[in-house]
Amino acid sequence: MPTVPEIITQSVLKQLEQGGAPWRKPWSTSAPQNLISKKPYRGLNVFSLATQGYGSPYWLTFNQAKQLGAHIRKGEKSTLVSFWKCSDYGRENASTGQLENKTSVLLRYYHVFNIEQCDGLRAIYGDDWKPINPIEQCEAISNSMPNAPRIERHSHAFYRPSADLIGLPSRNCFESPEAYYTTLFHELTHSTGHSSRLGRFEENSSDHEFASESYSKEELIAEIGAAMLAGISGISHSTLANSASYLQSWISKLRSDSRLIISAASHAQKAVDHILGDVKAHQ
Repeated sequence: MPTVPEIITQSVLKQLEQGGAPWRKPWSTSAPQNLISKKPYRGLNVFSLATQGYGSPYWLTFNQAKQLGAHIRKGEKSTLVSFWKCSDYGRENASTGQLENKTSVLLRYYHVFNIEQCDGLRAIYGDDWKPINPIEQCEAISNSMPNAPRIERHSHAFYRPSADLIGLPSRNCFESPEAYYTTLFHELTHSTGHSSRLGRFEENSSDHEFASESYSKEELIAEIGAAMLAGISGISHSTLANSASYLQSWISKLRSDSRLIISAASHAQKAVDHILGDVKAHQ
């Protein structure tokens, strides 16, 4: 009898053969703005705030949160916002003795927090803020991975082998809990290639450029692994079509190796077995 990962892999392969709907990024962010004034931030502040990876576009200062009856959660770090402050003043011209109008331009800054870093705002913010609720089985898989990599919030999803670090947007950026966990599973599968785990990256350390065959193969491994974990955790019905479309976008870049998908699936199975190590130990 085929195992769940085998069933999921075959389903993915079938959709690959048939083609799929265009893959789309399952998270989104909006332009950052102040919660009180609703004014959007400008200049470098847009980049600085947007790349923090929060699902909500709204930010406020410590005092603004306090005025609303909310508070910043302990341990949360602020983000710096800068602005130019212009002031007019008069100064006597040393040569003519006449008073001249001058303008001083000074760079100022203050600290803001995203509303996801605050408690006590739900009554005010209402249904505009809908946090992603955890799925128990998915949490069990991600929390039980042995020797797991560090995870930090970021504006986009990635795995960085040199730092053994996963970057992931806030859960609230994602369109559904299933989309969040599938993205997390994708990056966790990538992380199994680290030298402290399965050492998969060592095989292609000299050829891992974007769109290269080794890069494409690694993306296939990560997405097949994510699809397997989605099947095991019971969320594949919501994510499989997007996974297949993503794989289709990568398989079109492969050159001539018809066995590459089979090899990628084999590596994905090993990655899934590693991720499930502690889960299996307690079953």
